[in-house]
Amino acid sequence: MTIIPVMWMTWSLLVVITLGLYIYRANLTKDEEDQIFLDDSFNHEKIAQEAIVAKVNKIEPILRVFLWTAGVATLFIIGYYIRDFMIQLS
Repeated sequence: MTIIPVMWMTWSLLVVITLGLYIYRANLTKDEEDQIFLDDSFNHEKIAQEAIVAKVNKIEPILRVFLWTAGVATLFIIGYYIRDFMIQLS
């Protein structure tokens, strides 16, 4: 088995997971308020907003790792095809 199918399947999996994490984060933040005037009567709103922020902060490092890994995989694929092109020229 050659490396090309494995390379493309790995890259595809990384991109799909990264997109899934972006969509999940977007769904979490759609209910987040930009500005809230909090009083004691709005304590339930404060708790809900803190829960959203906690979930987003939990997802951010994972998303960053997958984003960097997908970027490195993309550079690897580009480098592979540039190398293959140079070999074909010589």
